[in-house]
Amino acid sequence: MRAGLRTCRQGAYDDAMENERRDISCAAFARRRRTLAPWCYKAMLVLAAAIWGLGTVAVKDTVDALPPLWLVGVRFFFSGIILLVACFPIVRRRIDRETLVAGLVLGLFLAASYACNTAGLTDTTAAKSSFLTSTYCAFVPFFAWGISRIRPTRYNLAAVVLCIAGVGFVSFSEGFESISFGFGEIITIVSAAFLGLHIAFSAKLSDGRDALVLTVVQFIAAGLIGCTTGLVFEGVPDWGLLSQPDVLGNIAYIVVFASCIALSLQNIGVAHTPPAQAALLLATESVFGVLFSVALLGETITAIMAAGFVLIAGGIVVSEAFPLKKKRQDPDAVAAEELRASQQGR
Repeated sequence: MRAGLRTCRQGAYDDAMENERRDISCAAFARRRRTLAPWCYKAMLVLAAAIWGLGTVAVKDTVDALPPLWLVGVRFFFSGIILLVACFPIVRRRIDRETLVAGLVLGLFLAASYACNTAGLTDTTAAKSSFLTSTYCAFVPFFAWGISRIRPTRYNLAAVVLCIAGVGFVSFSEGFESISFGFGEIITIVSAAFLGLHIAFSAKLSDGRDALVLTVVQFIAAGLIGCTTGLVFEGVPDWGLLSQPDVLGNIAYIVVFASCIALSLQNIGVAHTPPAQAALLLATESVFGVLFSVALLGETITAIMAAGFVLIAGGIVVSEAFPLKKKRQDPDAVAAEELRASQQGR
């Protein structure tokens, strides 16, 4: 009988251990499905920049049809609704009060940034707007320092200098004209500051929250803010313009690609990438804008453009490779080293 009891106990123990091993394996598999390699999140940011570069013409044409605040409202409200419908089961399961509050905060910065930038385009040139908007990559390391206590490293600072210089070369590729700071230039600088705050707060508020759900909330929040302020300050726009095929096509591109897809890629990528590096990768938007102009519109690459490409690429290399040049590490060690270096400010 004792032998039989021992056999039963041993069988129960083996079954328990097998179940535990199965649970551990399932958990490990689930973790693998939820987590991508660090380079994947950085690739998302570069892809988002490419989409925005391709959409420059569409956005420029649409500004003539809808006032800035209404354009922001329509863009983000419908983008949020599309994402909500597409991902409703996930949103319903994972949304909570903290995510709602975080999404409202990010939606406010998002609406403010895009409204100021669009308004600035009505009173300044596209070249000036491109250069001044890209200065957000200089704001991000310092905003992240104040918000998340992640101190800028010397590599971040050097990369920011190279990146801003490169964007300036690309933006002023037709010649270095003098910059006069009127309303358009000032409001564009303000939009860059709001964009920097959005990126820095995204890195902070996305911690422990579902990035997709957070994106849906902030899109709808930004859309409602844009429509409400547009109704108050701009009145009711001429909705008849939306019946024009070119205008409707531009809005469709802005909503689906430049908002739903690109900003979702940005928000997911920023949630898993150090803020300073994320800002530099997103700054490649100007490079893609010029490349698509060359490929689709037949424009030529000047020597100034080429110099800008080299400077921007150099800034990204400094930010990505120099902190780890001493030795090769696996991806987890790379992420840990980047965070430790940022926190120590070396």
